[in-house]
Amino acid sequence: MAELARPEPKEDLHRYLRVAREALLWKLEGTSEYDARRPLTPTGTNLLGLVKHVGTVASEYFGSVFGRPFEEPLPWAEEGAEDNADMWATADESRQQIVDLYQRIWEHADGTISSLPLDAPGRVPWWGERGDVTLHLILIHMLAEINRHTGHADIVREMIDGSAGFRKGNDNLPPVDKAWWRDYRVRLEQAAREVGAPPG
Repeated sequence: MAELARPEPKEDLHRYLRVAREALLWKLEGTSEYDARRPLTPTGTNLLGLVKHVGTVASEYFGSVFGRPFEEPLPWAEEGAEDNADMWATADESRQQIVDLYQRIWEHADGTISSLPLDAPGRVPWWGERGDVTLHLILIHMLAEINRHTGHADIVREMIDGSAGFRKGNDNLPPVDKAWWRDYRVRLEQAAREVGAPPG
């Protein structure tokens, strides 16, 4: 039996992080300016805001936490900024500006990840007593963070135009047509009604 290659934990974590961040960006592809920005939940969740938020968070966790601050100003992340200012794009912020910023932030993050060992120490001041961290912990934290928000983007994009899928080139969905999905949804609705009537 051939010997399996030894795992390289940092490379594995970094690869999964890259896949997730590209999947989030992919959710914007093909949307109009309006659809990229419009809020589709009662709390205002929108595609471009998710990209802006994830980029902002990455700039902090892979920047100042390890003494490598991202040098560009992010006014929506500064002390005293309006609540949720990082969760939506103003009319003055173009989609391209936000996407370009997201990519520059991730280039900076890649520099941090590449240059430090997994046990490199960092400090997250907003975590209080738990604030002493390692690069390993922050990679795990950011994988959870970005995948959570990419899940939000999955739902928002499906609400916009029915587009769904895991990532570009691999939607991870059964190869069926719209009629199958329509019948499938009807079956799920019927099963739910068998358990309890809808409210109202």
